[in-house]
Amino acid sequence: MRPFQPRPMFMAVSIALALSGCGSNVEDQPLVIPSAPADQGAAEVVPVPAVTAFVDTAATNQRGDARYATLATNAGVRVLGGFLQIWKPLTEIVDAGVTAPAVDGFPAVQASKWSGVPNDGTPDGMVLNAAVHAANIGYVVTATASRTEAQAVQAYLDDRRGKGYSVTEGLGPLTAAWRTAAQQTTTINNVPADASTVLYNDGGNNTGVGGSANAAFGNVVDLVNLVGNNASTEPAKRFYKYARPYRWSSSVQVLPALLPAKSSTPATDGGYTSGHSAEAVRDAVAMAYALPERYQEILSRGLELGESRIFAGMHSPLDVLSGRILGQASAAANLVDPANAAKKAAAVTQAHATLMAATGTNADSFAAFAQSGTVANDRFADYSVNKANYVRRSTYGFAPIAATNMAAVVPKGAEVLLETRQPYLSDAQRRVVLKTTALASGYPVMDDAEGWGRLNLFAAADGYAGFTGNVVIAMDASKGGFNAADRWRNDISGTGKLVKQGTGVLKLAGSNSWSGGVELTAGGLQAESATAFGTGDVYVSGGTLTVAAAQALKLAGKYTQLTGATTTELVLGANGQGSLSVAGTATVGGGSLRIRFASGYKPKAGDSLAVLTAGSLKGRYASISVDGFSNVSPVYGATALTLNLGN
Repeated sequence: MRPFQPRPMFMAVSIALALSGCGSNVEDQPLVIPSAPADQGAAEVVPVPAVTAFVDTAATNQRGDARYATLATNAGVRVLGGFLQIWKPLTEIVDAGVTAPAVDGFPAVQASKWSGVPNDGTPDGMVLNAAVHAANIGYVVTATASRTEAQAVQAYLDDRRGKGYSVTEGLGPLTAAWRTAAQQTTTINNVPADASTVLYNDGGNNTGVGGSANAAFGNVVDLVNLVGNNASTEPAKRFYKYARPYRWSSSVQVLPALLPAKSSTPATDGGYTSGHSAEAVRDAVAMAYALPERYQEILSRGLELGESRIFAGMHSPLDVLSGRILGQASAAANLVDPANAAKKAAAVTQAHATLMAATGTNADSFAAFAQSGTVANDRFADYSVNKANYVRRSTYGFAPIAATNMAAVVPKGAEVLLETRQPYLSDAQRRVVLKTTALASGYPVMDDAEGWGRLNLFAAADGYAGFTGNVVIAMDASKGGFNAADRWRNDISGTGKLVKQGTGVLKLAGSNSWSGGVELTAGGLQAESATAFGTGDVYVSGGTLTVAAAQALKLAGKYTQLTGATTTELVLGANGQGSLSVAGTATVGGGSLRIRFASGYKPKAGDSLAVLTAGSLKGRYASISVDGFSNVSPVYGATALTLNLGN
């Protein structure tokens, strides 16, 4: 991304503050500058939950310990403990007469052994919530009966192909360059004609070649691989002993091409949790960390792979949801580990240097190239579709089983998941972003004590969804990337105040309603929606405030621009878009007004531009410039500013 620079002015006209004879009815008296919006106090701080943290105990989640893993002894089993509200596995009490204690609020369930399959008369547990269980298996029955040919092909590829290779499809225009740099290979590129009778295994290398054997991209491959440390799903499978959906119901139609992949040993083949889903999510998190320019698209591909497991008939929605939870927690535990700090930094640097060279881009053009795909060549190019699918794949339509309005908690270390996507925020601020964008409470499995189940990383990438206290955003454009420019698309509520500092540009595109106001002291702040700046006062003491909305920017409070290095920039369209509408008093203490025009719109000499309306207009700009016009006459009225365009 290019660091913010004022756009060149084609032609300008300066207007002295004492100018008269321009139709002005502004009173000739000293201008009273209002105060900045009131401080709203300290910014919100999200504490670490007072429970055992996955990131502190991840090393307990080892495949070799699967047989006797418990809530008390295994982090992977514990983080998925919400399932114990739906299903309780049979237990083998190791010490007769000893009752195991509850762990972090989860029921006491001790180490257990597999004794049979659900439909042979000797189930390995007890269904505690029949409605959720029925919905879980019923979802697979419906999905496998109605899957399309495209879904069937994707399900086969996602089953048999290396997960790391599959997830790179989320890179869109960068997929080929990534695979080449990583030296990634696969032998599964289609569905063989005899797949229903022959089991094909991928002979490729999944994530590629890492370490010193790949000087150009080895650090990146290493990052993707290291998030798999302490990430086994085997302990959870052995502990919960919840069967795959086709063992619960004969109406589940396993994909014919995957029949050879069905296990013949149910006792070692649990459905909860999905290993494919967990691996896809943690690989996606690692790739998004290295390449945040495709953050939401890569994460969307990770969840899509999980859904493929349902279309395949191999897993249920709860299996897949739990895979997302464990995948996120495993990735975070490895990314937050101080021992991996150098590896993370090296991977991010190498990913950008190598992919820029491969695509002929640079620091100014790389982000745009990463987002240059279309729906014809990048199935993750549609933001709205990705967003809807991400939310759907986060809950799979389950009805809540508990209160839906419980405050979100944020797991210890989870803030690392936004470290490269929002580098201008502090860890404390990233925790607030994760809290304010969390999924609703009450859904099956997702209300774990730490908060992993309710994380919505797609929404978190779009910034805050609520302000409390003074939210101070300082962006350093010289660092490039998202430090130079970023867009927040969430709808922001709350009573806080936004203070924008630094040289970078922050763009706001949501339907925002926060009430504490805006104070711009430096850099850029850009409105891309009619209510981008909430319902409070807007105060510009430095920097450039830009209105590039598809409608007029509506300010419910006051608008104040001070003299000095301040600019209001309006990108006008034919139907009033980009203009400024202030319900309260607009006070112009000087500074500049810059008028640009939206693509496809160009007024002509003799036209009048209504650029600013207000409940009351006071003061004047020190200079006004209109792209393409050298002769501009401002008309200051009591409630409006109009510009008459000359030749």
